Amino acid sequence: MESNHKSLPINGTDYVEFYVGNAKQAAHFYQSAFGFQPLAYAGLETGLKDRTSYVLKQDKIVFVLTAALTPGSPVAEHHKLHGDGIKVIALAVDDARETFETTTAKGARPYKEPYTISDDKGEVVLSGIHTYGDTVHMFVERKNYKGVFMPGFTKWEPDYKPEETGLLYVDHIVGNVGWNEMDVIAGFYKDVFGFKQLISFDDKDISTEYTALKSKVMANDNMWIKFPINEPAKGKKKSQVEEYLDFYGGPGPQHVAVATNDIVKTISALRDRGVDFLHVPDTYYDTVTQRVGEIDEDLEVLKKHRILIDRDDEGYLLQLFTKPVEDRPTFFFEIIQRKGAKSFGKGNFQALFESIELEQANRGTL
Repeated sequence: MESNHKSLPINGTDYVEFYVGNAKQAAHFYQSAFGFQPLAYAGLETGLKDRTSYVLKQDKIVFVLTAALTPGSPVAEHHKLHGDGIKVIALAVDDARETFETTTAKGARPYKEPYTISDDKGEVVLSGIHTYGDTVHMFVERKNYKGVFMPGFTKWEPDYKPEETGLLYVDHIVGNVGWNEMDVIAGFYKDVFGFKQLISFDDKDISTEYTALKSKVMANDNMWIKFPINEPAKGKKKSQVEEYLDFYGGPGPQHVAVATNDIVKTISALRDRGVDFLHVPDTYYDTVTQRVGEIDEDLEVLKKHRILIDRDDEGYLLQLFTKPVEDRPTFFFEIIQRKGAKSFGKGNFQALFESIELEQANRGTL
């Protein structure tokens, strides 16, 4: 019997906004290390008094890096508690007013009532709701806007423009939530957004001798939005999710997975620019082909770059995780190349957990 299920119409990730300690320096890092291109700027020169924002773009990925100009700014408060981290996961929609009305009617807590901003390039309609922790979703309707990013921003054109590294779009964004909160947040995305549960993992799937976690992956109908939600599970020692919650000061986005069409080229470029990745032991490659079967890539090349491989019913994927990209052991990136696979690298969790535990042991937080 065919279901009448329909998820909220979402056209993809519009932008991801990080609240950081120093936006100018963070922007330089994302340009230099990841190859993001300068797009737009807002700050004192554009009339802002309490914050400044640099907007960077690579293919379909847009990052906004925002820092406080005053100690009383909400940005400063967020940064004091969480350190550098994601505040806004913005979703592109056809109608920001209607999306706000629909989601709040289904129980979402309002963050920003619908409002319109405009300049000589047109108008953008925005609205927002709360999700887990202090993270929010902004709904962005920009069909009547022809400007560089949105009203209030000026074109940012520095001379410094390092080359891109082949990053294409946001594949998924993972949220870490507290004990027994995963089902609540997964339920929020199901009830408010109409998302479906793609997959779930429990502590039997994702565990080592010492630590474990549980996860549910929520996604919209067109699969452009995928939100895995993690919670800690009981283990002998402190898991990566618990470490995150301790240092972030509560729930928040754990990592953004960014897609590439050539992971070897991308990882090689990122390493050359100083991006640190988790260590994958040689032993991982001794048995990986027995598990994943035939692949197009040269295994020796993947081993050289420490790239992980996993397969599902529809194909395989290649992935690798950076170490945290700020001082607190919280937020990091995943680089992913999908060769048909729709899954999330379940077969790699053991290797991933062991390499994260090695890092935790080095930090003294295991």
